Amino acid sequence: MAVCGIATRSAASSSIRQLTFSRPRALNSRLTLRSPFSTSQRLAEPLSSNELKTAQPANITDEEYHKLADEFIEMLLLEYEKLQDKRTDIDVEYSAGVMNLTINNIGTYVINKQPPNKQIWLSSPSSGPKRYDWVIISEGQDQKQDTARGDWIYLRDGSSLSELIRDETGVDIEAIAKD
Repeated sequence: MAVCGIATRSAASSSIRQLTFSRPRALNSRLTLRSPFSTSQRLAEPLSSNELKTAQPANITDEEYHKLADEFIEMLLLEYEKLQDKRTDIDVEYSAGVMNLTINNIGTYVINKQPPNKQIWLSSPSSGPKRYDWVIISEGQDQKQDTARGDWIYLRDGSSLSELIRDETGVDIEAIAKD
């Protein structure tokens, strides 16, 4: 059985510690955002309550945060613009770092960066407001170095931003990165 875990970095120390869990977790390696600290996005399953107790936002620089958040939002924007050209029920606008996505019969989603907190904020007409942190998730200590994965995770319930967007709007981040 593979050992799963989350790599975290404490504010008081620059060392990374590995938190391990016995539940195996399938990671999706198809989506890779290039980042200077060797993580890539994955389609996450919600973190367990025990994982949530220890999960912390990754200790990333402002530059790393902007790169990760910008790449994520740009991928979404491009996909929604493609859908907007094909469908009449979608309207997307991006201005001053804020994306507004209106889907008829559902409502308006607002997605934006929050640089002081190093978060992506989402306001959903279906699930409400959420604040997502970049969390590094690792396979375990027995895996190769630099195989950690990361995703935008809402730490209150362990859900990923990729998963919420797929479930509520039908846009699959995996498919975007694959093309």
